[in-house]
Amino acid sequence: MIASMLRWFAGAVAVLLVGTIAYLCFWPVPAEPVSWQAPTPPGFTGPYAPNTRLADLRTIAIGKEIGPEHIALGPDGKLYAAMENGDVLRMEPDGSKQEVFVNTGGRVLGFDFDGDGRMIAADPMRGLLAVAGGRATLLVDRVSEGDPVRYANSIIVAPDGTIYFTDASARFAPAAWGGTYPASVLDIMEQSASGRVLAYDPAAKTTRVVARGFSFANGIALSADGRALFVTETGRYRIWKVDSNARDLDVQAGSPQARVLIDNLPGYPDNLMRGRDGRIWVGLFRPRNPAADGLSDKPFVRKILLRLPRFLLPLGKPYGHVFAFDESGKVVEDLQDPSGAYPETTGATETADRLYIHSLHAPAIGWLPR
Repeated sequence: MIASMLRWFAGAVAVLLVGTIAYLCFWPVPAEPVSWQAPTPPGFTGPYAPNTRLADLRTIAIGKEIGPEHIALGPDGKLYAAMENGDVLRMEPDGSKQEVFVNTGGRVLGFDFDGDGRMIAADPMRGLLAVAGGRATLLVDRVSEGDPVRYANSIIVAPDGTIYFTDASARFAPAAWGGTYPASVLDIMEQSASGRVLAYDPAAKTTRVVARGFSFANGIALSADGRALFVTETGRYRIWKVDSNARDLDVQAGSPQARVLIDNLPGYPDNLMRGRDGRIWVGLFRPRNPAADGLSDKPFVRKILLRLPRFLLPLGKPYGHVFAFDESGKVVEDLQDPSGAYPETTGATETADRLYIHSLHAPAIGWLPR
């Protein structure tokens, strides 16, 4: 009797083991990881030497809102902040007199203001939007027939009216894959480098590809002379400088019109925001995980990981980090909080007297006096 039970138990364990192996090796996943070579992580050294300058942030309460992913001053002197539920809040710079400026029905990740004072917003659930009179109207959601904008992310309006924005992934639309964060994880784990920079001409109502071949094209900023764009490539830990007049440039192929300005960052770069005195601020969403870098040339293992619960993925521990660089790529300021108390720092907005810190999931707006 005991021998029979032991045989049954051993058989059940064997079936379970075979089933688990089959699941991990063969269960369909949406991503098809490709091999690439991650640079050796530099750690927190040089201009990124550990510090606590971002610790003890002051905060502005935002009620039940979550995730001030993008924060900027408008032409009316008000502070605007985009939230997880699609709300864009408007308030005084000290956080008082808060109101919902608009709800796009999606999730705004970046916005800027055009010459007419309209908010131009990048909403990955909907596309490129114009906001006026409390309503959001669609400007563009495709480059051409059969070429949709799947992941509108960050935006900058040039003085001539051209709207430059990133389409982070041509593979994974947040509306189809559970939201902005799950879709970004799929894209970065896959490493197919399908992200791109687009330019929309509001007069002609046409859209062109400026550059493509980015592993999750994220933040974007314009040079002081308007001739270049700065673009964060989140999936490969670097910041590019690209000619703003480029057309359908493949940055992976090599070209004098695009170069890596800052390489091998210690974390995942996110938003870019021009500050004062020539500074450009960038947020590092999380620090790099050496285990993830070690899998860069092992696409089959990354595919197995995508079959596991997301909390098991090697995405790096919470760690607050923003820094500023000049147009030559020199890091001029660096602020860190090793405790990660203010989660997922995605950027920073600098005014004369404050530095506001962006976050994907924080329940408040963080800031420091300048």
